[in-house]
Amino acid sequence: MTVETQTRVRGSTVAFPAFWLLLVGAAEAAALVALWRFFVRGEPGQLLDTIALAGNTIGQDRVDGLANTVLNAVSLTSLAVATAIVAVVALARGRLLLTLVATAFVVGANLTTQVLKHGLYRPDFGIDPERASAGNSFPSGHATVAMSVVVALVLVLPPRVRGLAAVAGAGYATVAGVATMSLGWHRPSDVAGAVLIVGGWAAAAGLLLVLAQGRDAYVRTGDAHPFAAVALMITGLALLAAAAWAYRATDAASTTPVDEMGRTTLLTAYAGAAAGIAGVTCTVLALTLATVHRIVPWRTA
Repeated sequence: MTVETQTRVRGSTVAFPAFWLLLVGAAEAAALVALWRFFVRGEPGQLLDTIALAGNTIGQDRVDGLANTVLNAVSLTSLAVATAIVAVVALARGRLLLTLVATAFVVGANLTTQVLKHGLYRPDFGIDPERASAGNSFPSGHATVAMSVVVALVLVLPPRVRGLAAVAGAGYATVAGVATMSLGWHRPSDVAGAVLIVGGWAAAAGLLLVLAQGRDAYVRTGDAHPFAAVALMITGLALLAAAAWAYRATDAASTTPVDEMGRTTLLTAYAGAAAGIAGVTCTVLALTLATVHRIVPWRTA
């Protein structure tokens, strides 16, 4: 070991990362519950979701091809293949524990989504009669698949490419999530809820890895990606602020029946929903990237 490397290695403690991961996981779980209560159980939230979804008709013929291409690649088969690739990458790096935890993380996140989707009740306020017979669609299975694969890759890939993988993954997961809305498969809150489920499971997986490694783990500060994490966080918060503004503007016009709303209102709602999806995605990935170098250490003693 060179002197330069020795100066970049420090003994790790368990308490702070464990507390941080518990805090992040609890915050994401609380956000998920709040999202469900407002957009699924509440009449005002259902109305905002419906208006945003109605906006997908604007320019839909221009994005149908791309949206279908993206979502056709997101299936149970692709999830199985991606999970196998994640396991192979982790095993190739000699990380058996990481292999098991990353695989369990992907399975757990997607099972949670399916259980909630079939178990949660969506009251019918007569706001969206065209989709009333479909019942609850919260959270989105397609968005969960896309986001869970992205986070799993960030966990198992070598440190030098984690930052790039997180940024590229944020773009991919956002496109997949917005595509489900553009095609009318899911409401915006369905996608945001799926991303929060993945974030909560990522925090739980990280906590398990930290506790299993204990105080014998060592991290290298050079393995962190602060610039990418900060860039994702700033982008995420800015997009969430834009989504909040758009939803507020939409709410002000919500007394007009949806089928009588103007193009500007519908486009504002749709763009705000897309910004919200992107904002939640970037924020969750920023939180994951900020801690992954501690969750997956450089080596263990």
